[in-house]
Amino acid sequence: MKLEKIGFYTLSDDRCKNASANSPIWRAEVLLTDRCNFKCPYCRGIKSEIQNDLPLDKAIEILTYLFQENIKNIRFSGGEPTLYKSLHDLVALCTWNNVSRIAISTNGSAILPYYKELINLGVSDFSISLDACCASTANIMAGKQGYYNTIINNIRELAKLTYVTVGIVFDEKNISQLNGVIQLANDLGVSDIRIIPSAQYNQEAILTKLQFDFINKFPILKYRLDNHNSGINIRGLTSIDNKTCPLVLDDIAIAGNYHYPCIIYLREQGDPIGNLSHLSEIREQRQWWYLTHNCYKDKICRNNCLDVCRTYNNKYEEFRKDNNNS
Repeated sequence: MKLEKIGFYTLSDDRCKNASANSPIWRAEVLLTDRCNFKCPYCRGIKSEIQNDLPLDKAIEILTYLFQENIKNIRFSGGEPTLYKSLHDLVALCTWNNVSRIAISTNGSAILPYYKELINLGVSDFSISLDACCASTANIMAGKQGYYNTIINNIRELAKLTYVTVGIVFDEKNISQLNGVIQLANDLGVSDIRIIPSAQYNQEAILTKLQFDFINKFPILKYRLDNHNSGINIRGLTSIDNKTCPLVLDDIAIAGNYHYPCIIYLREQGDPIGNLSHLSEIREQRQWWYLTHNCYKDKICRNNCLDVCRTYNNKYEEFRKDNNNS
């Protein structure tokens, strides 16, 4: 399977073949704040050293570095990034510096005009949490009441304007509604649907019961369900997977004064690869982590590495072996 067929626009065979410490940075996720107006029960929070808002001058310094590295795609997340007062300024800065895709991960609770302003400034991708298909369960999954109708309306209206995916985190509290949530997402007109078990739950047997006549519309959903039906889980490494992570060579997660292997590793309380005191050393530090870190021996990676990352890393190893044999 070509990486392009998975549905994540940041992935391609060409990127995979050419990834190195000197290639452009294809994707960066910048965590702007740990503050959130929801209290989702599956959210672990983040370590104390990366809590609070990212200072604006630090955010600009980080983005300036990424621009110099020819960054292709930037995602702003949190916490809830719409609570960060300078989000509009950072989006505009990315647009002025010709970033190809600017994404926002949000719980969808802000007012619709706010999101439309972000689109006007250059945002072309929203990933919105949708963990229930009724208000009562949505209140439980958000740890907050009163936002369900706002989120549903925002998804429906934003999907008419730009690329919108919904992220469905499932566990024992909402697993019985998974079919209904996927049907709802389809009815709302989203571009794709990302399902994932919470790290605490991490069970997937129920996915064999998911059958939809519209699945071919959603490459990421189809990829996940096809994997599951082939015995491949969404989370976790097996002993036959690539035990290194070449994805870190040109993909970066940033929070506070640190850079991490990925956003999953950050959220699961993993240690950073390095700090941001010397930005010129970031690529070298990430290459060293790739060369020396055994992901299968790392409990966070072994239990949580996502299927799409495994696919990319395994394909990278295939390309590397082909090149060595040619």
